[in-house]
Amino acid sequence: MRKIEALQREVVACTRCPRLRSYCEEVARKKRRAYRDWDYWARPVPSFGDPGARLLLIGLAPAAHGANRTGRMFTGDRSGDFLYRVLHRAGFASQPQAVSRDDGLELRDCYITAAVRCAPPANKPSREEIANCRPFLERELELLRRLRVVVALGRLAFDVYLSILRDQGRIRSRAAFQFAHNRLQPAVEGAPALISSYHPSQQNTQTGRLTEPMLAAVFNQARRLIRPRG
Repeated sequence: MRKIEALQREVVACTRCPRLRSYCEEVARKKRRAYRDWDYWARPVPSFGDPGARLLLIGLAPAAHGANRTGRMFTGDRSGDFLYRVLHRAGFASQPQAVSRDDGLELRDCYITAAVRCAPPANKPSREEIANCRPFLERELELLRRLRVVVALGRLAFDVYLSILRDQGRIRSRAAFQFAHNRLQPAVEGAPALISSYHPSQQNTQTGRLTEPMLAAVFNQARRLIRPRG
């Protein structure tokens, strides 16, 4: 627990990506009218959840007026509204709403992180920015020792996670791993099971590319894989 907390303090203090830091601070100064009374977080967003989790969710990056405002992953935006409703029904979240860091939400047997910890312009971090942030995810994977399942939300998170497995020598190539929604990927010795999923972005949810039953199927599969505690 202490090591995970110390790591998240490092995340919050990170200044490795000047472009992202500048953008997050600019968004916090300008704000949206709906959030003009908010004191934006405007720093790298730490991961959060159950340190004994067997399920890990990897997202893309904080939303400019979502987690960059609230300071908690998938909190304060429509992607989070969609995600937490499904997590709550699956038993991984204590409530279906996520509006602020102080709203009482707790994750159960679940931990949420992201490939990039700062909101990027147009939701498109550069390769260098992704590489700068990757060590935080690598260390989380080492510290979360009970993990049984990783759910990669979106292709970018999928690619980053596979790049870690490749560089660790756990896989030789990515040829056997094909991104698709609710696909259980080939087993990797010594690593959690990997499920790929569409990201709950507005672009996906508003067009019907991703529906709540489709995302629920991902977490139902994850639940079957991790099995009940005991």
